[in-house]
Amino acid sequence: MPLLTIEKEKSIKLAAYITTIAICGAVIILNQKWIPHPDKFPSFIYSLPMLNAILNGTCTLLLLFSLMAIKKKNIQLHKKLNLSAFVLSAIFLVSYVTAHYFIPDTKYGDVDHNGIMSAAESSEVSNIKPFYVILLLLHIFLAIAVLPMVLISFYYGLTDQREKHKKLTRFSYPIWLFVTASGVIVYLMISPYYAYQ
Repeated sequence: MPLLTIEKEKSIKLAAYITTIAICGAVIILNQKWIPHPDKFPSFIYSLPMLNAILNGTCTLLLLFSLMAIKKKNIQLHKKLNLSAFVLSAIFLVSYVTAHYFIPDTKYGDVDHNGIMSAAESSEVSNIKPFYVILLLLHIFLAIAVLPMVLISFYYGLTDQREKHKKLTRFSYPIWLFVTASGVIVYLMISPYYAYQ
């Protein structure tokens, strides 16, 4: 491999890791109580978690169709579907960071729609909460882990380095698919406890 190509690939990988660290840092910092948060903001902000779930669900479908396309050797359709999923994931990241800046975190089982929880509901919440927490942690950690892999595999795909692309997507694809699908499940589980609904 030419030295110029090796240097470019190193730069792409470094950019992917820096992007991942920057996004994680933004989410962590913007979620801190010591960061000033405006008292008033547009009401559409409260719709962002649902938008995020829709974006995740759409990405899940696009990724499944993308897999079918590549199995049928339809490379052009595969590229278009993956680029669409990539764009939607980028929109998701902007929306996710924005939502985390404005909306306080919701804890699973804190309140229900009426602000009242029966003993049976409380028991059900206690039984399901460990599953929710494990799923949420897996979703978060795998989302962080897969981001640089997705960025690098896109670089390989767009520069027609098929063997490297194929090798990396064996790992990145199932993780990305899990992250998008679990994002929808996490939203469906936590949304009944949003205090602002």
